[in-house]
Amino acid sequence: MDKEKEIEKIFSFARGKYQEIGIDVNQVIKTLADISLSIHCWQGDDVGGFERPGSVLEGGGIQATGDYPGKARTIEELRSDLDFALQLIPGRHRLNLHASYLDNQGKFVDRDQIQPEHFQSWIDWAKEREMGLDFNPTLFSHPMASSGFTLSSMNEAVRSFWIQHCLACRDIAREMGKQLQTPCVTNIWIPDGSKDIPVDRKTPRDILRESLDKIFADRKNPDFQLDCVESKLFGIGSESYVVGSHEFYLGYAISRTIMLCLDSGHYHPTEQIGDKISSALQYLDKILLHVSRPVRWDSDHVVILNDDIKMIAQEIIRGGYLNRVHIGLDFFDASINRVAAWVIGARSMMKALLEALLEPRETLLQLEKKGDYTSRLALLEDIKTLPFGSIWDFFCLKKEVPCDRFWMKEVNDYERQVLSLRT
Repeated sequence: MDKEKEIEKIFSFARGKYQEIGIDVNQVIKTLADISLSIHCWQGDDVGGFERPGSVLEGGGIQATGDYPGKARTIEELRSDLDFALQLIPGRHRLNLHASYLDNQGKFVDRDQIQPEHFQSWIDWAKEREMGLDFNPTLFSHPMASSGFTLSSMNEAVRSFWIQHCLACRDIAREMGKQLQTPCVTNIWIPDGSKDIPVDRKTPRDILRESLDKIFADRKNPDFQLDCVESKLFGIGSESYVVGSHEFYLGYAISRTIMLCLDSGHYHPTEQIGDKISSALQYLDKILLHVSRPVRWDSDHVVILNDDIKMIAQEIIRGGYLNRVHIGLDFFDASINRVAAWVIGARSMMKALLEALLEPRETLLQLEKKGDYTSRLALLEDIKTLPFGSIWDFFCLKKEVPCDRFWMKEVNDYERQVLSLRT
C-alpha cells in the first residue's frame, strides 16, 4: 500500500470515530482550509530588515538570540526562504511585514520618508502568490529611538518623526490592501518606557494618546486597512515602566474603535491571552493575536502545540470568533534553522485550530448549561485520545504538503543546498 492510500484508509477510520460524537470531519477540514495565519517575515533574518546592507538588530527592547548559520541577508534570500517554508505549511496564508523590510534598491530612505513604492515589489510578490499582506511601523533599532521613547517622547522633533513614520505606514498599508483586495492589518507597537522607576507616569501616556490621535485622525477605508495597537508588560530597557500598557491600549482601542493586539508573550507568566479574547470582544469588533511561546516571559520561542496555544484556538472556535480574530505569529529564534522555525510554528497553530474544530462543541455546551460538569469533564478527557493526528495527515495530503515526520527531510535538503552556502 502506498503512503497516500494508507493515509486515506486511516483517515476513514478516524472520521468514523469523530462521527460517533457528532463531528462532520469534512466540514471541519473545509473550515480549517479557510483560515489564514499572518506569518511574520522577521523570523527569517532575526529582525534585521533591509534599510542598510548588513543590517542587524540593535536595541529598542527586542533581542534575537542565537547564531545558527544561513539567515537571509537580502530580500531575495528572504523571499526564497518564505517560498520554501510556505510549501510545507498547509493552507493559504498571509505575510506580515515590518517597515524596515522595505525594498529601497540600495538607497537609504529614512523611516519618515518611506512610500508605497518602497514596498511595491512585496505587493507584486504577494499578488503572484495570491497572498494578503499585513504591516507594522518599525519604532525600534533607530537613532530616533535611542532615548527609549518614540511616540511618547517629550522631545517634539523625535515625536514628530515617529508620527510621520506611522502616517506613512498607514498609507503604505492602505495601498497594500487596495492592490491585493484584502484589508491590511496595521499594528503599532512601541518600546517606550523606563529602566528604573519613573516619577511621572502620567505625562508620557498623555503624550502617547495625543500622538496616536494625530496618527489615526484620518480613518482609512476598512476594506483596505485596519488599525491596531499592541501593549507590552515590560521590555529590555523598560523593566520598570511601559507607557503603552495593556490598560492604556485596551481603553484606547475601545474609545477609538480600532483593533487591539494581544501578544501571548506580553503579559505576566501566569496570564493566558486565551482568557482575554472573549472579554476584549465584548467591546471591540475585531482583535489581532500575536502568537508566540514565552519561556519565562517574552522570549519569543517558536510556537509548539502546548496548552497555551490550544487554549487560544479553543477560545476562538468555542466563541465563534473566526471572523473577528486575526491570527498572527510572532517569534524569532536564531538558535535553530529559521525556515524550520516558521514551519513548526505555523503547523502547530493550525493543529491547535484543527483540534479545537474537532471538539463536540454543542454537546459540551448542553452539558454545561444543564450543570452536568461531571459529564463535561469526562467528555473533554475522552476526546483527547481520539485520532486527531490522522485528520491532520489527511489535511496535509489534500493540501499537497508533506505530512508530519516527512517535511523535515525537505528542510534538511534546503539547508544543505541553499542555507549552508550563505556566509
